[in-house]
Formats: sequence, structure tokens, C-alpha cells
Amino acid sequence: MSAIIRLEQLSKSFDSLDVLRGISLDFESKEITSIIGQSGTGKSVLFKCMIGIMAPDEGRVFYKGKDLVEMSEEEKELVQRNFGYAFQDAALFDSMSVAENIAFPLREVLGIRNRREIRQRVREMLEWIELPDIGDKNPSELSGGMRKRVGVARALAIKPEILLFDEPTSGLDPVLGQTINDLVVRVNRELELTCILITHDIPAAFRISDKVAFLHQGEVIAQGPPREVIRSEHDMVRQFVENSFSSQEV
Repeated sequence: MSAIIRLEQLSKSFDSLDVLRGISLDFESKEITSIIGQSGTGKSVLFKCMIGIMAPDEGRVFYKGKDLVEMSEEEKELVQRNFGYAFQDAALFDSMSVAENIAFPLREVLGIRNRREIRQRVREMLEWIELPDIGDKNPSELSGGMRKRVGVARALAIKPEILLFDEPTSGLDPVLGQTINDLVVRVNRELELTCILITHDIPAAFRISDKVAFLHQGEVIAQGPPREVIRSEHDMVRQFVENSFSSQEV
């Protein structure tokens, strides 16, 4: 496997707060990587630097061998079309129908104006998430799990190579959370996309991921296949994993 994204010595500070401290991390093509750790450890900032919407203070971000940090804004915008983003709360526009939400990036990101093409793509996405009949509904009419799935459909509409998931199961009960984790696996296996997750659903992260990276105080203190990370001798990793699995069978 080759890394589709490579981070080299990435650092980012806000005033006197060091959020990212020399992070080096590879994300392999067509694999699922989960970024875990306590809240406030820089995971969201890492995402923003990774896709080029926030510049690091130091370090480099490579996408297919090309350094985003050195790109012009025009070059960066073209690269960003290869990234889809499924937001934590789905971030759907309440003033738009479900279909209009999914169509939004087709018009605004890809610049598609052909209405038939847009309708066809929206229909394909709704069928793929197994909610074919909700296009005319408003987001307020949907359950939390349905909103999450529509958010994924919107992110997939532009046919990205990489899909970023920000807390995909946040706010869902275990049953609905499992359906979203299953959806992540489908995105990876059926569509062959690279999937990168920020998640606090630690049991799921170890179950579905090819690689897990543990962030602590702005540094990666453990990374690798789940079976290796779960056996880490680092005290923070062990404590975090043990607490996360305390009510479940490891």
C-alpha cells in the first residue's frame, strides 16, 4: 500500500497553546484510519490542516506526493475536490430539502448546472444510503441516524477519493451507531474510498479500522494496526483503551 496522505512533522499553535507538535502520520489508500484520543488533543485541527483549510506553522502535508502547503489557492481548491467531509452533526441546511442538500456540492463545488445530471446523482446517493424516498423531506423531519446518512450521501455526491468522518456516531444510541459504522465500512469496501475518522467510539474504531492513531497533547503516541495499538505499553493508551472497553468484551 502507498500513502495517499502523508503528514511530516506537522505543528500548529494558537498563541501559547501548542495544539499539534511534530505529527508524522501516513494514511494508506483505500484503508480506514481512526484518529482517537481525549477531547481537546488537536484532532479537529489535524483534519483542517490535512485538507488545506488551515495552514500549519511547520511541517508538510502531502497528497499523492504533492505538498499542499506549497500549493497556490487555485491548486489547493482542485485537490480539495478529492475530499468529502461528513460533519459531526451532518450540518444539513434546514431551509433545503434532503435532495437540495445533496445537490448543493454538485452545483457549488463541481459547478454542475445540468438539472437532469444533478437529479440522477441525488437519486443514486439516496438509493445507496438505502433511503430512496426521503428526497422531498426537510432535515427537521429526519431522525438523527437518517441525518447522519444524508450527510454521508452529500459528502459522497462529488465522488471524492477520501472521506473524512468527524465523530460519525456522536449522539446516536448503540444500535444506530452500529448502522453508521457499517456505512463507513460500505463506503470503504464498496466504493473503495480512503476513510479517515475522528471518533470517541473506541470499540468501533478498533473493530472497523485498518489503522488507529492515538493523539495525546498534540502528539501521536501510538499508531498501527488495532491489534498492535491495543497492546501498547504506553500508560495513557492503556488507560484510555481499558476505560473505553470496561463495559465491553475486548
